[in-house]
Amino acid sequence: MSQHFQLKKEVSIAVLTVSDTRTETTDKGGALVRKLAAEAGFTVKESAIVADDLSAIQEQVSRWLSREDVDAIITTGGTGIAKRDVTLEAVRPLYEKEIDGFGELFRYLSFTEDVGTRALLSRASAGVVGEKVIFALPGSTGAVKLAMNKLISLELEHIVYEITKHRME
Repeated sequence: MSQHFQLKKEVSIAVLTVSDTRTETTDKGGALVRKLAAEAGFTVKESAIVADDLSAIQEQVSRWLSREDVDAIITTGGTGIAKRDVTLEAVRPLYEKEIDGFGELFRYLSFTEDVGTRALLSRASAGVVGEKVIFALPGSTGAVKLAMNKLISLELEHIVYEITKHRME
C-alpha cells in the first residue's frame, strides 16, 4: 500500500483470465493474481476464464462492474499485439478515466527489471469505471508478479479511496 495511506475498508477484487487455451488447471496467471491479492490482504470475490473475444470479455467485466461488492477487476491475458489480443479493445471503451501512469510504470519496470526492449510490446493498462478500477495485465506469470508486487498491491487501496472519497465528503 502507499507508504502513508491505509484505506479503512476491505478491498475486493474479481480476476478475469482471457485466453483461448487456459483452463482452471492451466491458468497460472489468474491463480497467481488470486494468490498475490490474498497475500496483500485483498478479498477475491470471483474469478473466471473467457476466450479472447471482445464481447465475452465485455460481458464478464460488465457483470462485475455492476456488483457493489467488487472494487477492482484484474484481467490477465490478451494485452499483446497479436490479432487475437483484444482485452484492451474490450475494456478501454469502458474507462471513464485511464490511469496512464500504470501502463507507463509497468512497461518501465518490465524494461529495467525483466524483459528489456520486449516491454514495448505490452499494452498493459488501467482505468476507472464509476467507483471501480480495471487493470489489464499480460498473461505471463512474470508480468503478473511484477504488476501485483510493484504496483497494484502497493496502490490499490489508495486508488479505491480516491474513486470513492466523494461518498465520505
